[in-house]
Amino acid sequence: MKLGYSLKEGIKSVWINKIFSIASIATMAACIFLFGVFYSILVNFQGMVKDVESGVAITVFFDEGSTQEAIDVIGVKIAQRPEVQRFNFVSADQAWEDYKVEYFEGNEEAAAAFGTENPLANEASYEIYMSDISQQSDLVEYLESLPGIRKVRQSETVANTLSDANKLIGVITGAIIVILICVAIFLISNTVRTGITVRRGEIRIMKMIGATDRFVRSPFIVEGIFIGAVGAVIPLILLYVLYGKVIDYVAEKFGFLNNMINFISSRTVFTVLLPVGLIMGIGIGFLGSRVTVHRHINV
Repeated sequence: MKLGYSLKEGIKSVWINKIFSIASIATMAACIFLFGVFYSILVNFQGMVKDVESGVAITVFFDEGSTQEAIDVIGVKIAQRPEVQRFNFVSADQAWEDYKVEYFEGNEEAAAAFGTENPLANEASYEIYMSDISQQSDLVEYLESLPGIRKVRQSETVANTLSDANKLIGVITGAIIVILICVAIFLISNTVRTGITVRRGEIRIMKMIGATDRFVRSPFIVEGIFIGAVGAVIPLILLYVLYGKVIDYVAEKFGFLNNMINFISSRTVFTVLLPVGLIMGIGIGFLGSRVTVHRHINV
C-alpha cells in the first residue's frame, strides 16, 4: 500500500506541476542527448585513434652479426611485454624487397644495379605494434636496455599527438557532461520543491497524524526518479534512430571518410550507452529529489 501510494502521489505531483515537470524532463532529455552525442563521437574518435595506433610500429634493429638464435631470444622477451599487441620479424632480404617496391617502383634499373648484393644486409628487424601507444616510451626504454639491440626507431611525435588528443577529447566531454548534470539536478530540485510547497498543508497534517518522514518523502523521490527516467528514455530512443541514419548519410555523402574512419556499429555503441544513460537519468532524478526533500520537507 505504501509503495502504491508513493507511486500514485509521485506521478500525480508530476502532472500537477506539469510546467516545471516538462521543463525538467526537457532539460534531462537534452543532457542525456548531448551525453549520447559526445559519447558516440568519443567512441568513434577513439576507434579512429586505435586504427592509427595499429599502424604505428616501433622498429628494433639488431647488432651486426647477430645470430637467428639471439634474435629469437629477443623476440621471446618482446612477446612477454603486456603492452605489445603483436610483432613481426622482417628479415634483411624482406627489408630489401620492401625497400625496392617503395623507392624503386618505376625505376627497376636502379635496383638492378645492385645485382645480388643486399645493401640492407644488417637491417633485419622486429616491427612491434602496441595495444596502447601512450605506453610507447616505457617499451622503448626497456628495448634499449636489452643486449643485442643496436637501435630502436619510434614515432614519438605521433604517439604524443594521439595520446594528447585522447586526453583532450576526454576532458572536454567530461566537463560538458558535469555542467549538464548540474543544470538537470537544479531543475529537478526546483520541480520537487514546487511540489513540496503546493502540498505543504497536506504534509503538515500527515505528520501530525503520525506519518513517518520516509512515508512523506517517498512520493517526491518517486517524482524525481520518474522525471529522470522519462527524460532519459526519450533521447535514448531518438539517438538510437538517428545514429544509424547519420552513419549511413555520412558514408554515402562523404565516401572518403570510409577510408579514414571505421564507424562503430549502433549495437556496440548502445550496449554501453543505453544502460549508462538510464542509470544517469534515474540517478540524477533521485539525487535531485533526495537533496531537495532533505532540505525542505521539515514542515
